[in-house]
Amino acid sequence: MNLTLRIWRQKGPSVKGRMVTYEVTDISPDMSFLEMLDVLNEQLILSGDEPVVFDHDCREGICGSCGLMINGTAHGAGVAAPGRTTTCQLHMRKFKDGDTIDVEPWRASAFPVIKDLAVNRGALDRIIQAGGYVSVPTGTAPDAHAVPVPKKDADAAFDAATCIGCGACVAACPNASSMLFTAAKVSHLGLLPQGQPERNDRVVNMVAQQDREGFGGCTNIGECSAACPKGISMENISRLNHDLLGALRAGARPKS
Repeated sequence: MNLTLRIWRQKGPSVKGRMVTYEVTDISPDMSFLEMLDVLNEQLILSGDEPVVFDHDCREGICGSCGLMINGTAHGAGVAAPGRTTTCQLHMRKFKDGDTIDVEPWRASAFPVIKDLAVNRGALDRIIQAGGYVSVPTGTAPDAHAVPVPKKDADAAFDAATCIGCGACVAACPNASSMLFTAAKVSHLGLLPQGQPERNDRVVNMVAQQDREGFGGCTNIGECSAACPKGISMENISRLNHDLLGALRAGARPKS
């Protein structure tokens, strides 16, 4: 396959970026999108040019590092079928010989560009730090079935816990909202008995931190769930809103 790539190049956070066009040839349909970028970077290095910077780690669809906007959709979900994928699991057979592909970083003020296609997603880490934990007393670990959990709650908690924190929900949202991410992290702990001691403080503090980071507000458009590689349901947002109202009525207030 021969492809034309239009890639966002930006030397740093305070430098104006631009789209730069590259040609790549003899791309195997079995390559992943990241492997195709590796080929491009080898080509650039051999020609004395600076390689394209992009995030990656496990390349197995687990870590959430490989966040790219591909032809205007997060992770190239508009190219893949059934539409939910990570960039590292998007294969070049989804494209056609001669295609022109636009590659950009996540677009959100809370995700400042570090360089080229790499962005700083530390804002998501700080939301977790604000309340995404449970009390863990010291001592002998309890038996696995010491605290029964209804299957419905266990299944819902597990589904929420599959969030890999990639930020596709933010990139896909017209408001750049992180509500689906925050809701998934609130839900998977709040649904379990172990998460009850901090339940009210957790939701109040995590939502407050989300607002401090500069994410937009949620207007229930649904692009977040559609772009999520793990298919996190918007039901989690409803659950977060329910918990938040209950916590505020109970007198919980965010830490300053």
